[in-house]
Amino acid sequence: MKAAIYSKFQKKLIIKDLPKPSLTDDAVIIKVAATGICRSDWHAWMGHDSDIVLPHVPGHELAGTIAELGKNVKNWQLGDRVTTPFCGACGHCQECQSGNQQICDNDYQPGFHGWGSFAEYVYIPNAEHNLVALPKEMSFVEAASLGCRFITSYRGIVDQAELKAGEYLAVYGCGGVGLSAIMIAKAMGAVLIAVDIDDKKLDFAKEIGADFTINAQKQKPIEAIKNFSNGGAHVSVDALGSKITSVNSIKSLRKRGRHIQIGLMLAEQALPEIPMAEVIAKELRIIGSHGMQAHRYEDLFSLIKRSSLPIAKLVGEVISLEEGAVRLSEMDSFRQLGISVIEF
Repeated sequence: MKAAIYSKFQKKLIIKDLPKPSLTDDAVIIKVAATGICRSDWHAWMGHDSDIVLPHVPGHELAGTIAELGKNVKNWQLGDRVTTPFCGACGHCQECQSGNQQICDNDYQPGFHGWGSFAEYVYIPNAEHNLVALPKEMSFVEAASLGCRFITSYRGIVDQAELKAGEYLAVYGCGGVGLSAIMIAKAMGAVLIAVDIDDKKLDFAKEIGADFTINAQKQKPIEAIKNFSNGGAHVSVDALGSKITSVNSIKSLRKRGRHIQIGLMLAEQALPEIPMAEVIAKELRIIGSHGMQAHRYEDLFSLIKRSSLPIAKLVGEVISLEEGAVRLSEMDSFRQLGISVIEF
């Protein structure tokens, strides 16, 4: 199979012909039609993720068709159009049994724990617990764009923050996660404040639903958010994952506000100086959000259809595997508007 692989961290990805993954009884092999390029893949390529074993094929935001079916997989058929959450569940541990498969004790993440979807074929274990059927009207490219950033934003905004209509939501970072959060929250009737340092991204955020935009290089974001929201946001999201955006997000909240940490905090960004005195005095909540369960996709798809969410707008470019191998190394430049998707 054709795949992009790297043998050393921070070194060029090479396009190679590699062996197809082997099938196990509870697994499927998916023929990849499209896969997103995510900053989590960049973190892995940088060497920030201890799960990576070299050489490695990245990629975890995938959509395609079932090409091979393990003998214990009964509810799916060859050729089914599917996607899967990046945080694959075992289906048996305490967290899975409680419905929290997104933090499974024995999770398997393609592109991290094993080779991922920058390849023509990818292995997905415990398929009965992890496959999601795609709506007929949804393209593979659209489905891949949901694969990590949109589903994580959905869980963060809907399930973790429990955002309500009329509440103010501040979003720090207008990349894929932030733009997804804005689109979802707008459909829920929230008032949106987008923060970034790129005017083009802020213009796009306004196009898809932001009510107010703040360029953090031209305005003081905490003061501006408190001004727009009459005292502070009810919910604030760090969609980027940096010490500055995380702390600013917390400080942007009104009393009893909820901070949602979606952006990964790794390497030199791992230990932000949380303003704990403010957290205590204002009874703030700091909440993490990690992926989404397969069983929550039905509600997500329902919201997309019911609200006619233009998810295709989030796709900034559709490129080849060769182009994607180059684009991955550029993820930290933040130049790309929207989500980059590789199409096979």
